[in-house]
Amino acid sequence: MSNKPKILVSRLLPDVVEQRIAGNYDAITNPDDNVLSARDILNQARGLDGLLVSATEKCDAAFISSLPDSIKIIATFSVGYDHIDLEAARNAGIVVTNTPDILTDATADIALLLMLGAARGAYWGEQMVRKQTWARWAPTHPLGIDITYATLGILGMGRIGQAVAERARAFKMNINYFKRQRLEADIENGANYFESLDEFLPTCQFLSLNCASTSQTRGLINRRTISKLPDGAVIINTARGDIVNDDDLIEALQSGKVAAAGLDVFNNEPNIDPRYRTLENVFLLPHLGSATPDTRIAMGMRALDNLDAFFNEQTPKDIVNL
Repeated sequence: MSNKPKILVSRLLPDVVEQRIAGNYDAITNPDDNVLSARDILNQARGLDGLLVSATEKCDAAFISSLPDSIKIIATFSVGYDHIDLEAARNAGIVVTNTPDILTDATADIALLLMLGAARGAYWGEQMVRKQTWARWAPTHPLGIDITYATLGILGMGRIGQAVAERARAFKMNINYFKRQRLEADIENGANYFESLDEFLPTCQFLSLNCASTSQTRGLINRRTISKLPDGAVIINTARGDIVNDDDLIEALQSGKVAAAGLDVFNNEPNIDPRYRTLENVFLLPHLGSATPDTRIAMGMRALDNLDAFFNEQTPKDIVNL
């Protein structure tokens, strides 16, 4: 009988991560990468010691209360943990860990791709070429929006927000940010701090959403806050879809209040609001923020580092529900 910890791994992970799992754990894996429901997981959870889930599995209070008492850790293959009810896990004596740091650069790269794509018309420009509607060059149309020397507002100046700012400086952008607490001067690197969201938003020719999804930020980008932006602003979202009120953003894109948007995350992924697909001033990506081989391998290894530490009676590095 194996003395290895028993875990369930909800998604198919990169090969080297799966190999490490096979070596260190008695694991129920998902080689076909089927979408597992809460019931699917619970039906296999008896006798397990832990779960390795991803952002696609919702671990709400009802799910956590139904887990067997043997499960003492949930490691998520993601930096975000809004899909897990942390309080319910804490009350159940379950440790929750995430994978921070790992996907900072990959996500910041996508933010710049979205910014450039939205501003310079990557979608409608490509469509002109693909659909052969590009008749001739003209001095006055179609035109995009300048990034260089524009002001970028970063909502949430954590690791990813700081990496976005670093890249934006290559375009000589002015950097403003809004965060609950001001950064140290050496980390700010010349960025301008705003204590008030209402004072921050009118400065944002470009607005990059880089905050966590919390009860304070869900639905934060809505008709009222959008009205505070300069006319013709560009909104970039690589954080979480639920930070945006879809009805209000779509209305602003249709009216021109928001000139363009670059979106990598959405409410109800992958079943996004279909109106986004009809808008030519939106550059859309299918949640590619961390989608590089090295990043996904590193995320898996970080999740396993946390599990290894826990089962070796050490404190995991990335506990999020202390």
